[in-house]
Amino acid sequence: MPPSILRHRSAAATDSPQSPPSATGTPTTPDSRTEPVRAKVTRRSAVGAVAAAAVDSVAPSKSPTAYTAPTIANPVTQRPLPQKLTKPAVTEAPAAGTVDRAYAPRTAVSAPTTTTAATTRAVATATTAAAPSAALHLARRASWGATPSLVAEITAQGTTAWIDAQLNPSALPDTTVDALVAEQWPILRSKIWGVRDKYYPNSTGDAGYAIIQSYLARAIWSKRQLLEVMVDFWTNHLVVAGPWGDAWDSIHRYHVDVIRRYALGRYSDMLVAAAKHPAMLQQLDNAYSTKRSPNENFGRELLELHTVGVDGGYLESDIRRSALILTGMGIDFETGEYLWRDMHHYRGKLSLLGWTNDNASPAGTPVVDSYLNHLARHPKTARRIATKLAVRFVSDTPPATLVDRLAQVYLANDTRIAPVLKALLTSAEFAASAGQKTKRPLENIVSTARVLGAAPGADTPAWLNDLLWMAQTAGQAPMGWPAPNGYPDVAGAWAGAGTTLATWNFHMYQTWTANDTNVTKVRYPSLRTLLPTTAPATYGAYVDALSKRLIQVPLPSAKRDAVCAFLDRTATSTLNPNDAALGWRLPYVVALILDSPEFATR
Repeated sequence: MPPSILRHRSAAATDSPQSPPSATGTPTTPDSRTEPVRAKVTRRSAVGAVAAAAVDSVAPSKSPTAYTAPTIANPVTQRPLPQKLTKPAVTEAPAAGTVDRAYAPRTAVSAPTTTTAATTRAVATATTAAAPSAALHLARRASWGATPSLVAEITAQGTTAWIDAQLNPSALPDTTVDALVAEQWPILRSKIWGVRDKYYPNSTGDAGYAIIQSYLARAIWSKRQLLEVMVDFWTNHLVVAGPWGDAWDSIHRYHVDVIRRYALGRYSDMLVAAAKHPAMLQQLDNAYSTKRSPNENFGRELLELHTVGVDGGYLESDIRRSALILTGMGIDFETGEYLWRDMHHYRGKLSLLGWTNDNASPAGTPVVDSYLNHLARHPKTARRIATKLAVRFVSDTPPATLVDRLAQVYLANDTRIAPVLKALLTSAEFAASAGQKTKRPLENIVSTARVLGAAPGADTPAWLNDLLWMAQTAGQAPMGWPAPNGYPDVAGAWAGAGTTLATWNFHMYQTWTANDTNVTKVRYPSLRTLLPTTAPATYGAYVDALSKRLIQVPLPSAKRDAVCAFLDRTATSTLNPNDAALGWRLPYVVALILDSPEFATR
């Protein structure tokens, strides 16, 4: 993606009568529809009128508290050899009272969920548009972006039938995307040892970039949209960073064998699979944890982030016990594959959060499995998972009554996620929550590509890298969150001017690209196809038609009038066949509508 996008966008905002620059940054020759300079409303001022609420929301009085990663001792730091070699003492479980008195309880590290005044204004403004239909509301929440075809599909099937079909993705043919992934990213089929062997003695980001690109491709084009939404959800719950990092050789298999495999299955199965996967063992340092030198990182995050939560009732000494239970799980440092080591596993009776085990054998895999399954089925874990799902699908501050019901469904169905989603998406609280969620930057970028109809082309991976570059600029590169708690999913965390400007720039870049017939990385339908074959008679009807196609509802009248003013017209002005609004100015108008709070509403 050209780094001059910002410069081009600023130039476009002056509303020059020239044709816009092409996607490569080279100005094109004005066409016969070029109009003289008469505009008094620039795109920049129009954005201010159309997206006033979004502008308000990007300047909160306080920024979210930054996450401070815990300091982790290096488990392999060399120590001087003793004068006389003696058998090292096995670490004993510490006395609870001694340890717990020495530590204050750890506070939550998740993003703040308080709703600021700016956020309230943004949500209120976004909901001044026509109330969405049930099909549109479901499409916005249960996919990576509503499109006319998806809304029509849900309407034809009925919301409940569509949800049922999405919760059984194996029965939904997705041959086009499956073939694309198989063709473009064959490394995803490689075993961990195969990646290591191929790139020996170096490391690589190839596997990480392949899983990220395929992740984006499926989000844009898959017919299994609810599955892809849940893949994103779990990616930000059981976090392994990519494309580079300690899991450079295994992150692709982690996503295939853990996240995608169990995204709609039992959480207990996913938790066990994640805990034993080399990617997670590397990410949270358990690969180096032994009975003589236990590393508490994984033991802590397992409790705080993956299961019961920071308010789960455990003590500081329980974190030590959690770490001791997990000793023995490691990797083969030659192949990179999972390896259990008897000699590293701590033995001795351990108890925490209602779980007890004599733990007498060095072959401790059954002990670890028992512990993980206990945590997955803990009532606090049920409530934590239910809360996070309600925040994702309903609102930044979901009703406690809904969370309670979802937690009960989770426990009643032995941690199965599909019944929880069915209960959530068919709830009265979900139906009443329109306008209460805002798209995160990555979702905004992906939904733009979806609504403009981008299709795989001659160099799809290169185009997906363009999307990745813009997502990084906006602050949400897939799998790029540096902390183990995943990207926040509340509006206040993304209320920044840089994030907003980056998504607006992407809208302009995409509409320029869609209007450039020389672009072959992917294929776009002509922007003119966003309008009826017979052009609308007035500028008001023109804006309404584009709005209905892009956001599936008309813009509120004040915002429609602002777009018309950007074009030096009123809503009642006649739209002539040779007007620039149907020619070189069309990409700017499309981008302007995509800049609106209505499009930013999940």
